[in-house]
Amino acid sequence: MGLYSLAIRWRPEELRSLAFGAVAASYTALGGPMDNSVINYKISNLTDANILVSYDGVNDHDVVAANGFVLYDVASNKGKGDILALTKGAQVYVKREAGAPASGNVYLTVFYASNN
Repeated sequence: MGLYSLAIRWRPEELRSLAFGAVAASYTALGGPMDNSVINYKISNLTDANILVSYDGVNDHDVVAANGFVLYDVASNKGKGDILALTKGAQVYVKREAGAPASGNVYLTVFYASNN
């Protein structure tokens, strides 16, 4: 048995994206729900407008500046014997903060822990 055979593996989910024209004045889902409990994720706003982020599709929870990103490393804040994660099935929503973006995309990069 090799040194790394018992390691927990860091695995990506498929990249989620939303084109600038779909970033509306009301919340739109950024891809589908999480397929796994997520330990790290990044929202990259490569549009030319600020976006707001929501986890319930109603309330504003965060903002990502135009041509900026935010990285969430939720597993780094684990409790004793537990891992803090964004739950399987969670959904991320985005909307424009003010004016509509004229170019670019918004991306959601997701990673989860796996035993295989």
